[in-house]
Amino acid sequence: MKIVLGISASIAAYKAAELASHLIKHGHVVNVAMTRAATEFITPLTFQTLTRNPVLVSLEDEKQSWKPGHIELADQADLLLVAPATANLLGEFAHGLAPDPLTSIYLALPRTTPVLVAPAMNGKMWLHPATQRNVAVLARDGCKFIGPAEGSLACGYEGIGRMVETDAILREAEKCLAGRK
Repeated sequence: MKIVLGISASIAAYKAAELASHLIKHGHVVNVAMTRAATEFITPLTFQTLTRNPVLVSLEDEKQSWKPGHIELADQADLLLVAPATANLLGEFAHGLAPDPLTSIYLALPRTTPVLVAPAMNGKMWLHPATQRNVAVLARDGCKFIGPAEGSLACGYEGIGRMVETDAILREAEKCLAGRK
């Protein structure tokens, strides 16, 4: 199955490398789209090496073909898996903003393509009414959420906001894909 792995700017971005590796080992084709800010936490080269596919970071990366890369990936995707998803990214998805390949892929997905989102952020940000409104909008639009989990956060706080462990994300991704086989 073809999975687009979306990565936004969270310290949990390093866990996406493990996620990509496991998805490949399970026989999936993985294409990665990262926000530009995510590249401050982990490089596109890591994902290019793991997936053996080019990584989209900016809309300017899409010059290899006459068909825009974000449209092609959206058309081919059996699943859009976003891990980690920041509050900013959730807001962009919920409000239909498309400043980069990841948000553009989200908007261009056929409505039948499942979207699985693994949030990761400070607990206060997660619990903020604006974030919760965006989550509610996305859930109504059909997005599935896994997490966030409770525990130690990178900011030094304890509480909700951690990205769930990769094995739980993998299990949920397989459930999303089961109906598409």
